[in-house]
Amino acid sequence: MTLNPLVMIYLDYNSTTPVLPAVREAMWPFFNEEWGNPSSIYRLGARAKSAIEVARAQVAALVGADSTEIIFTSCATEANNAAINSALLAAPQKRHVVTSQVEHSSVLHYCEGLAKKGRSVTFLSVSRNGLVDLEDLEKAIQEETAVVSLMWANNETGVISPVREIGEICAKRGVLFHCDAVQAVGKMPVSFSEMPIDFLSISGHKLGAPKGIGALVVRHSVPFHPLIVGGKQESGRRGGTESVPLIVGFGAACEIASKQSLTAWKRVEAMRDELQTNLLIMLRGAYSNGGSAPRLPNTLNIGIAGIDSDALVTYCDRNGVCVSSGSACMESAIAPSHVLLAMNGSHKQASEAVRVSLGLETKSEELDRLPVLLRQFVDLSL
Repeated sequence: MTLNPLVMIYLDYNSTTPVLPAVREAMWPFFNEEWGNPSSIYRLGARAKSAIEVARAQVAALVGADSTEIIFTSCATEANNAAINSALLAAPQKRHVVTSQVEHSSVLHYCEGLAKKGRSVTFLSVSRNGLVDLEDLEKAIQEETAVVSLMWANNETGVISPVREIGEICAKRGVLFHCDAVQAVGKMPVSFSEMPIDFLSISGHKLGAPKGIGALVVRHSVPFHPLIVGGKQESGRRGGTESVPLIVGFGAACEIASKQSLTAWKRVEAMRDELQTNLLIMLRGAYSNGGSAPRLPNTLNIGIAGIDSDALVTYCDRNGVCVSSGSACMESAIAPSHVLLAMNGSHKQASEAVRVSLGLETKSEELDRLPVLLRQFVDLSL
């Protein structure tokens, strides 16, 4: 089969998504005639402020929160940092944090920094399917525990955590619960008001909005201490002049996601499952990472014994297919996936996996190309 590398096939939606046309259209006026500072009290500023509040309500509607619980941030990394920082400042006598070994780097590295500064941090191990043992979580919580930070769905494997059960354990022990829901929002039902979660992090560029905008959802009953101090923006919870165009785009993307039926992801899930079956049949030594656990409908992580994942990603790129060897935030690091290393304990296996993540725009015929490419690479490598 001859492959045309000039026709790009994008299969890395967990890394980022294209900005939706309707989102670009919604943003455009705020790059042009509606360029006012939302903190200004005259009409030009008031219109910008009003647009922010419309977007805030749109984001809140998608995640089942009250609009006053939404704090706009520059990204989910900031939201994750802000949640843990606030929990520690709210209870300065509590110097312990619980997280897991498979969290996003924005949580892992922040917690590693806390440990270097004298805080106590427990990094929970996970099973081969990538799930935290709830008994281990309960044992890890101490009198000094200020916050538990665990993600809803893993960005590399798509494995979905039992968030309700985790939140119930935290509530029972009187500990705040922060959940990184970046990959979950828009792909599965997420209702902040119905879940025992105190902080929820989300990101715009996973939903068809631009990069550079995210949000932290903070429950009304939870005290919040800003990470970024300056003016009185975001009701005094995050200083700095708001990026009105990006916030408007984020809101528009959330409104689009709110109107999409989640059954649309069933089609994506069926394509993902068929692709997984084909890859496991066609590729010698192929196996699924996290495949027997509950997963996001769009995510597939395939290990191929004996190959180098970074070389495989480069080979695919040269042939017009975009896939990933792990988290985009860690992609430039010459190291095995920390998620897969935590799951199987093998540096070798953690270095021989590729992540394929589909979007609602993915067509089934696009997936026909990948098994051929991977088999060619395996034949050349072994």
